[in-house]
Amino acid sequence: MTDKELEQLSDETIEKYRKYVNPAYANILAFSGFNVPEDRAEGVYIYDKSGRKFLDCVGGYGAFSLGHLNPNVVKAVKEQLDKEALKSHFFMSTELADACEALAEVLPGDICYSFLCNSGTEAVEGALKCARIYTKRSGFVSAVNGFHGKSLGSLSVSGREVFKANFKPLLDNCVNVPFNDIEAMEKAVTEDTAAVILEGLQGEGGVFVATKEYMQAVRRICDEKGALLIMDEVRTGFGRTGKWFICEHFDIVPDIITMAKAIGGGVMPVGAFSATPKVWDAMFGKNPFMHSTTFGGNPLACAAVLSAIKETKRLNAVEESARKGEIMLKGLKKLQEKYLDWIKDVRGLGMVAGLEFEDEDIGSLLIASCGKRDLLVAYSLNNPKVVRVEPPLIIPDEELERMLSILDESLAETINMIKEFM
Repeated sequence: MTDKELEQLSDETIEKYRKYVNPAYANILAFSGFNVPEDRAEGVYIYDKSGRKFLDCVGGYGAFSLGHLNPNVVKAVKEQLDKEALKSHFFMSTELADACEALAEVLPGDICYSFLCNSGTEAVEGALKCARIYTKRSGFVSAVNGFHGKSLGSLSVSGREVFKANFKPLLDNCVNVPFNDIEAMEKAVTEDTAAVILEGLQGEGGVFVATKEYMQAVRRICDEKGALLIMDEVRTGFGRTGKWFICEHFDIVPDIITMAKAIGGGVMPVGAFSATPKVWDAMFGKNPFMHSTTFGGNPLACAAVLSAIKETKRLNAVEESARKGEIMLKGLKKLQEKYLDWIKDVRGLGMVAGLEFEDEDIGSLLIASCGKRDLLVAYSLNNPKVVRVEPPLIIPDEELERMLSILDESLAETINMIKEFM
């Protein structure tokens, strides 16, 4: 493709975004220097239409734990595609049975039943319904700056008002309390609370990690007051934090777990909610059609889930996440020491980390500066002051070091740019 053809393609694509997709988003991408369309991806790299190669440390916001186009996951999905793509809903599905069995083997405690859907917000919707039908209560308690999705139920329990204000009234009896605050949680959970829903690591909230003391206290509070505990593992599931599920760091077992992103192996969009037998019986025991889906749990998705679990084990991805996460966090802490006046905090767990700045403009400039050096990082939706680094768990050590080096160069450039305008 010639430079002229590339420019024409980019302009045409941006114009189509402005006319048919999302004008404001098109303007943001153009401003940030990402105006050339994406073309293909492989492993830890994304290529644009010009052939330019980017190191992907956004990782699909957690979806690409196994990297892009893991060959074994792709093979499994292709082989299934030649047999059957979507379910008829008249027969049992061996693919669904095998996928749910494999999930049960890695899920914590006595959680053994799973419902496969298509996204994280769908998984949360199902989990909220489970909690209500089991407890026969209506209320939910969640955390300030928590993120659980943008469909109406999921949005109701999310914790940032800017995304909720224009869509009210949402579900009533939903309370947000400060994260990691045991006293606030104790007061908020009442005899009308169906469930507490929490992320063990607030990804979009700015990479804040729950303390073990807090999560164990939440488990106790739920037990004492007859509420269920829902752990939102949409981002953290499948090894992202150095355990299969982040709840394992806290030595607790929730009643319900939600999943998505990495569960599809980076190849298929898949979500799921899983629960204990007692919760499942309340949801489906009297009516197996109490919650259903047309496309969820389709054979292609199930092939991806089963292969993703096998690949995560084969590649020791969970253990590698813990090992590489220590390297990454140590490197980011060194950058904080170097740019102490600019980086307010560095925090994370496993292969997700955040750099917090005093001003959100620093983060947006840093992302653009990294992009110029072929590195992709992202800001946090609920906390734009935090730039998030979330590489695939399979990233080679040398590329992890290159990422840290590019961040160093980009920070220096960003700071110098800001100083010029001060």
